[in-house]
Amino acid sequence: MDIIFIITSIIFNISVSIVYVASKINNMELLQVAGFIVILLIIPFAITLIGYLKENEEKKIIISLVIILFYLFLEFLLDYILLIPFREILGLHILYIIVFYAAEFCIIGVTFDKNKKMGIVVLITFGILIGCLIFMYLG
Repeated sequence: MDIIFIITSIIFNISVSIVYVASKINNMELLQVAGFIVILLIIPFAITLIGYLKENEEKKIIISLVIILFYLFLEFLLDYILLIPFREILGLHILYIIVFYAAEFCIIGVTFDKNKKMGIVVLITFGILIGCLIFMYLG
């Protein structure tokens, strides 16, 4: 289960980074593909959660996975089901940002808990994500 979680975490950070860059360069096709990949990550994260439940993993790991899946389902609900322009509604956007970073820190925390070296890799991909976010909002 650990390797599935770690690979999924890396793909998550890279896909979100691509979403930011695609938004900046106004490439809607790339944005849709990267966004769809992010949503598809519900599957491996859910598989990991089920596996960890079967293995009686620590509660902090289970709670972290629930938070990650909550974020992904929230993203799916707002962007693909309700089609709410929540990024333009300050209150919803702030809530979304809080849930996103809660999920992101859960990803980083669980990865470090499972494998310190891969935790560094996931942290680096998170740094790339932050760099892409800054790029998206520059000029």
